[in-house]
Amino acid sequence: MGRAAAVDGVLEVPVIDISAWRTGTEADRAAIAAAVDEAARTVGFMQIRGHGIPESTERAFADGLDAFFALPLAEKKALRAPSPDINRGYTPARTEKLSLSLGVPAAVEDLFEAFNVGSEAGSFPELELPEEHYPANLWPTVPGFRAAVEDWCAQAGALAERLTDVFAHALGLAEGYFGPFTDHSLDVLRMIHYMLPDEETVIDRDQMGMGAHTDYGIVTVLWADRVPGLQILDSDGSWHDVLPEPGCLLVNLGDLLARWTNDRWLSTMHRVLPPTDERGRVVRRRSAAYFHDGNWDAEISALPGCVPADSEPLHPPTTVGRHLADKLAGSRAGRLNENSPRESARLLAARED
Repeated sequence: MGRAAAVDGVLEVPVIDISAWRTGTEADRAAIAAAVDEAARTVGFMQIRGHGIPESTERAFADGLDAFFALPLAEKKALRAPSPDINRGYTPARTEKLSLSLGVPAAVEDLFEAFNVGSEAGSFPELELPEEHYPANLWPTVPGFRAAVEDWCAQAGALAERLTDVFAHALGLAEGYFGPFTDHSLDVLRMIHYMLPDEETVIDRDQMGMGAHTDYGIVTVLWADRVPGLQILDSDGSWHDVLPEPGCLLVNLGDLLARWTNDRWLSTMHRVLPPTDERGRVVRRRSAAYFHDGNWDAEISALPGCVPADSEPLHPPTTVGRHLADKLAGSRAGRLNENSPRESARLLAARED
């Protein structure tokens, strides 16, 4: 996992237009699948154009995000989950260390504040899903916020599902292959805000906006301001800046898809530096990551055709629920994840040029 390849010191995140996936010819679909496969094998990130999400949906969502994070801190803190094991509600700044999800202690806490919503058990009444995996959401009393967020979740979720169809084609699997693994998917939208109080202008030397990590699930759909900060790690241990192109959504692959493909595809390590201007002052940055993680009880083992003959899979089977619990215990509950030895070694060896 996480071995993005730079060419002559440059790491490009390819732009892929998927607008023809549903309406184009078989040649169009094959070209899209081939482009996704190339990006998945070499970078683990891609920029998706032609995603079909209306600009009005994006504007309403950004306005709702702004309105929530503008609330007084006390009102936001009232929406904290009762336990860090519950991946919902508000997270104040300086309360998480994402690098713990890789088993690497961080010197200081990450700067971001966040608000999470996700799949609820009540959305699948016929399945009697466990509340610990599908907890109820906590909603602020901000006019229009819930409607805008739910609309964005519907749009980003539909895009994630469309991308899994592309993934199946690219991997030579039957159409709809991933459906039984994702029909009650543990999807989470994490809305993120990087902004220190006005009086805090000095950043600790080791401070991270968001610590280095890989994403945990299948695929992430990321909306973000065009403000520097996001970086991804290449195979030589160097960090590279990434900015979303206008009109594109960033998409990256998660650990579970890397495990499924026996590391043919990459779950690339990334981080967010404190966003600053040319004078080193902290500036505002917003992002929202929609995590499409799969059914809590789905077993993840190497896909057909991804393990060479006479070889063993690189990863033992796991379930979505077990994998996410290990990762979230690190990032949210502050417990060192001891199940990522290869990734922790890569992070420790990364260069700060």
